[in-house]
Amino acid sequence: MNNLRNKVQLIGHLGADPEIKVFDSGKKMVKLSLATSDNFKNANGEKVEQTHWHNIIGWGKSVDIAEKYLKKGSEIAVDGKIQYRSYEDKNGEKKYITEIMLNDFLMLGKK
Repeated sequence: MNNLRNKVQLIGHLGADPEIKVFDSGKKMVKLSLATSDNFKNANGEKVEQTHWHNIIGWGKSVDIAEKYLKKGSEIAVDGKIQYRSYEDKNGEKKYITEIMLNDFLMLGKK
């Protein structure tokens, strides 16, 4: 059960092409913007679709695979864990970010 303490699994579509960042050390990182949707009926019985956006961060081999094969609109399944962090913006205001640290992903849909 220890593996379930902080585990996230999502299936969605990319809202933008993967963003690759290369650091001075040569280490690479990928940022993905993933959209997931929920459907439900509101109090009036009308069907409502609600979209949620998730910030995904990946390192290692997943960067090269994402860079080569993923693009805006790609459907993927993501396995990772939630991470919270904060920073100060240029105005000195504290901002909070929720990200999903990518463990693995699976490309879905058409080739």
